[in-house]
Amino acid sequence: MNTRFIETFVTLAHLRSFRATARELHATPAAISLRVKSLEQELGTDLIDRSSKTFRLTANGEHLLSHARAVVGAVRKMQAAAHAQDRVHGTLRLGVNESIVHSWLARYIEELDAAYPELEVDLTVDASGVLQRRLLAGELDLVLRVEGIDSDKVMSEALAIYPVRWIARRGLFSPRKSGLIKRVLQRPVLTFGRGTAPQRAVEQIIASLAGQADIPAGQVRITCSPSVAAIVQLIRDGFGVAAIPALFVAEGIASGEFVELPIQPIPPSIVISMCRRVDAGKHVHAAAAVARAACEQYCRQTERNLVEAVPD
Repeated sequence: MNTRFIETFVTLAHLRSFRATARELHATPAAISLRVKSLEQELGTDLIDRSSKTFRLTANGEHLLSHARAVVGAVRKMQAAAHAQDRVHGTLRLGVNESIVHSWLARYIEELDAAYPELEVDLTVDASGVLQRRLLAGELDLVLRVEGIDSDKVMSEALAIYPVRWIARRGLFSPRKSGLIKRVLQRPVLTFGRGTAPQRAVEQIIASLAGQADIPAGQVRITCSPSVAAIVQLIRDGFGVAAIPALFVAEGIASGEFVELPIQPIPPSIVISMCRRVDAGKHVHAAAAVARAACEQYCRQTERNLVEAVPD
């Protein structure tokens, strides 16, 4: 017997309206009617007096209502008991890099607290390389960082793509003048921490651009930093040009403080991944599911040219 049909009957008897019951149970009136008819067929008796102009239960409906309420109550108690035994608690040692801090970390922590109020979060913000070492050493439970981790001890899944652009303070370079690449390379090029995939990609592109502009490779300066805030402040101060996701300076671009420079090629997008050990506890897997949901929601509410969720 379908307990959902029994719950529908109990709710309908309480609200005495198919429309109100449909709103309460997030269904249509037709679906509510079909559930009640299916329950009547299974029980072999009418529960609703359809000959009456006003809502009324049949005699059998009145008689069976108390039994139906008892069944619904028992099911809810069973669900509560199962949730109590399966509750997520303990401490989640969460490691994130600054790309997460400056995008959807606050949303994630808020949703994690709402879903699992008994779960305590011990947060670490560090470079992706450090987070990887600490996860493999068992010092962190869940890591959100640039790139996955190639290890048979770790589960990695891509969550989001952050398109990268060449960003500079407005007025620092005039795109209309010739020799833009040469003028850009006379200043430091800012990008993420040394040894990361974004930094390696930018270094290769800069070497190619330097060759096109006939600039000796030794004269090109690349400044690396794992700190998004530091990079943004440096370009705000006119220190140089940055190869970073436009997401981090979207407001500055909209206000006219920063501009995207028309330099080709554009560095490859940054891929944010979620990593956890294959032997992680239940609370880690539960927290990982919330992280994916929070990231997907953030991406849906943000312009696609700034960040895009990777399908599960």
